[in-house]
Amino acid sequence: MPAVTVKDVVIGEGTPKIIVPLTGADVPTLLEQAAALDGHPVDVVEWRVDHLATADDPATVAEIARDIARAAGGLPLLVTFRTAAEGGARAIDDAAYGELCHAVVRSGAADLVDVELFRDEEVVRAVVAAARDDGVAVVMSNHDFETTPPKPEILARLRRMRELGADIPKIAVMPRDPGDVLVLLEATWAMHRELPGVPLITMSMAGAGVVSRLAGEIFGSAATFGTVGQASAPGQVDADELRRTLDLIHRAR
Repeated sequence: MPAVTVKDVVIGEGTPKIIVPLTGADVPTLLEQAAALDGHPVDVVEWRVDHLATADDPATVAEIARDIARAAGGLPLLVTFRTAAEGGARAIDDAAYGELCHAVVRSGAADLVDVELFRDEEVVRAVVAAARDDGVAVVMSNHDFETTPPKPEILARLRRMRELGADIPKIAVMPRDPGDVLVLLEATWAMHRELPGVPLITMSMAGAGVVSRLAGEIFGSAATFGTVGQASAPGQVDADELRRTLDLIHRAR
């Protein structure tokens, strides 16, 4: 399977790509955050829709997505509604989640859309099919803010994402100790060997998991999340510092 190309960014080749989230609650703040990315090493912009005050209106979300895409200066845009069940800012039912994702796909603004693995399967399949039709890449995700599942379970979730049509499977887990970080990295390496051409995004969160965000390339993770301003998850690293570390590790390989 090929790497995933969005605009001129190839996810799955070379140094891991840096994804930076925008978390503003209103349009002026979002556009200010997008403008602040200029001059920083950002490969992909993520818009976290769940932080938006009017996130329950699909038409408004689609319109704002187009505004953000223009403000991002040509960078690929990943649009994400992270649900409260997976650490996001608000809850949403399956039907509304599907409607929102469809609006994002149809907006013409998103290069990638995040689809949570554990939403209703019919909704997931419908969003994936719509994304295929519109040329939008699917990042299928799962976030465990409580614990790190055993390696077989992490692998099962990543495989299920591929079965459901994910272009980029993504999993983030919470470590209790450094041993949990090793579990995540071992699962990443095992999945990378099983599907060597499929770009993965994996991370162990919080302070203990920072090493997974920095050295993920060694184990097969194709992208990582950095910050320019406010973080969207525990353990995210400043994008400028992150780029220097990623480049160092890439050259060392």
